[in-house]
Amino acid sequence: MTVMTAAAIEEFLDEVFPQRQGTIEGVDEMRATMSLAIEDEHLRPGSCVSGPTLMGLADVCLYVAILAQVGPEPMAVTTDLNCHFLRRARGDRDLIANARIVKLGRRLAVGEVQLFSAGEEAPVALVTATYALPDGD
Repeated sequence: MTVMTAAAIEEFLDEVFPQRQGTIEGVDEMRATMSLAIEDEHLRPGSCVSGPTLMGLADVCLYVAILAQVGPEPMAVTTDLNCHFLRRARGDRDLIANARIVKLGRRLAVGEVQLFSAGEEAPVALVTATYALPDGD
């Protein structure tokens, strides 16, 4: 069961992390989906989406999935992020991120994020990441 809605997470992030990119499309049990409208600042030569843009959206999307499960926690932080670039992310399509929490413990959350160019079935990147959760005591 989620403890925060997408709207509540957007409001929380506007307060504690306003510089993030992307729009929350939905949250569910151990999952989140986000999108990013690609602009010129997200592109590298060859009109493809840059690696930092892909990794940034993946990182935020997993954070959103975690917030949906644990509630408003500004100090949950990324401790590890690994990105596998699978194919070119098209610069003329929105970027879609689908995050799934693999394990949610007391101190760590581990998840994976698949990234897609909108309208395409094959992922452009696969990200795995770990978040450290603050001690609740």
